[in-house]
Amino acid sequence: MFEQQLFNGLTLGLIYALIAVGYTMVYGVIELINFAHGEVYMLGAFLCITFIQALGVPLFPAMALAMAFCAGIGVLIDQIAYKPLRKAPRLAALITAIGVSIFLQNIAMIIWGSRPVPFTRSAVPAAFSETAFTLGSVNVSGLQVFIYALTIAMMIGLTLIINKTKVGTAMRALAQNATAAALMGINVNRVISFTFALGSGLGAVAGILVGMYYNTLSATMGYNAGVKAFAAAVLGGIGSVPGAMLGGVVLGVAETLGAGYVSSQYRDGLGYAVMIAVILLRPSGLLGKSVGQKA
Repeated sequence: MFEQQLFNGLTLGLIYALIAVGYTMVYGVIELINFAHGEVYMLGAFLCITFIQALGVPLFPAMALAMAFCAGIGVLIDQIAYKPLRKAPRLAALITAIGVSIFLQNIAMIIWGSRPVPFTRSAVPAAFSETAFTLGSVNVSGLQVFIYALTIAMMIGLTLIINKTKVGTAMRALAQNATAAALMGINVNRVISFTFALGSGLGAVAGILVGMYYNTLSATMGYNAGVKAFAAAVLGGIGSVPGAMLGGVVLGVAETLGAGYVSSQYRDGLGYAVMIAVILLRPSGLLGKSVGQKA
């Protein structure tokens, strides 16, 4: 039924949006497509279940710990792999990003194995598996309500950081003109590291939510999700944070409706078809600027 598919698509789309803002923030600041971002999303999910199973940490503190660890991993990736290439041709940084992605994926296979593993269901509150409320013919589970609340709260928080804080102002200044920002006394490398930390933390939360929603994790889960989130960022207008949020929601809803009304085998293709159609009609994306200028 349409309404149920719409709610399911909104759940998936909000998770895509969390990953997509990581892509678009990094692109907005240093014009790099960070293909390793999908692997940080994957690491967030695995770190969370490791904290739960190995250390006995409850779910929500484990989520916070995984988020903090992934923020640190994001900073390390920037410092080790991207910082030495700040003035190199963009192709060099792009190839490095792909290399980091493959490296992290293989590290995950060594540590957690190559086979999919289930999320630790015993750590998930029982209320998440039950129907939270019924709206007409639509049943919304407790987990879906949690995903809506958490993702929307994080997007509001991210918007406030970008628009109401000094570091957010520095990020926007860097996105407009890095040279001028440095001349004005902004510590460019520190702002870039903060951007990686922020995006990686959001990506980690997205990985944990997907692990709980689908009850499965794998070392390769970052690839597909990363590609879709990148598509969502492009759909919304690469470099635009509100655009990435909107693009994630549109892509998630398009995929779910396609799976429900056409075939689940074509869900990815239908989502990308929507992205291509939007890009053909509006090359800068839904909320991207049409001039050669970043948002």
